[in-house]
Amino acid sequence: MDDSDFDKALIAAAFSLAARSGWSRLSVAAAAHEAGLPLARARARFPSRLAVITRFGVLADQAALSDAVDSGPVRDRLFDTVMRRIDVLQSHREGVLTLLNYLPTDPPLALLLTLSTRRSMRWLLEAAGVGGYGLRGELRARALLGVWLWTVRAWRTDESADLTATMAALDDALRRAEQVAEWFGDKSEDRVDASLAEPHDLPAPPPEDTASEAPS
Repeated sequence: MDDSDFDKALIAAAFSLAARSGWSRLSVAAAAHEAGLPLARARARFPSRLAVITRFGVLADQAALSDAVDSGPVRDRLFDTVMRRIDVLQSHREGVLTLLNYLPTDPPLALLLTLSTRRSMRWLLEAAGVGGYGLRGELRARALLGVWLWTVRAWRTDESADLTATMAALDDALRRAEQVAEWFGDKSEDRVDASLAEPHDLPAPPPEDTASEAPS
């Protein structure tokens, strides 16, 4: 079993255990036992539960970036990559929902995940042909983070097989973001819409919910 398969097996076991027993009771050792994986290797690759979440975020990014659409409107490209990332959450739905419900009880973890998710948004912007670094990139990443949080909020209550409500929420969030900020342009553009510096204008959950909806 290569490292990628090992990581996926342990993460799947971890989310399965979390769904049954709660995130606070989860341990890497228990997940390794659940998956029939050697403890020594699990310890080397996942020194803590945070490592499980971090690695899960990386795998979600890889899925979103794999075969990313490189043509068409930027808005369509972002829609595609964000939904690919949502699909990874969906594959471990009950465990991810358990983690999201746990986050308000652990503010430091919630903050770390918010920062990690913002880094992920930069990768999605780059895949869509929009710069995700520098001052403009930082503002765009924050804008896309708002879109992501709004989409995750819809996903949490979307029990449809095809995630219709989630896709509708994402489409609406991207449309509204496009209206308030000119960030859907080529990365070489020099212009930046001043409204982009006002993230409260973007579709995003109320402040008290934000931390609990940053899943990676």
